[in-house]
Amino acid sequence: MRPAREETSLPALLDAPELAKRLGITERHVRRLVAERRIPFVKVGRFVRFNPSAVAEWLERATVEARR
Repeated sequence: MRPAREETSLPALLDAPELAKRLGITERHVRRLVAERRIPFVKVGRFVRFNPSAVAEWLERATVEARR
């Protein structure tokens, strides 16, 4: 009898059009961010995908606080 294999949950990765829609920017701008290595992304073969949690962390770091 084989031991039970633990299920690992993988994040639901986003493609460029999905990310652009969620961020409210154009797909072209997403591609530019990737080309300039300004946004975290994952290469899956020849495809570029985005981990939503990594993008959320990136947005947190990019947030500029308001002055008082």
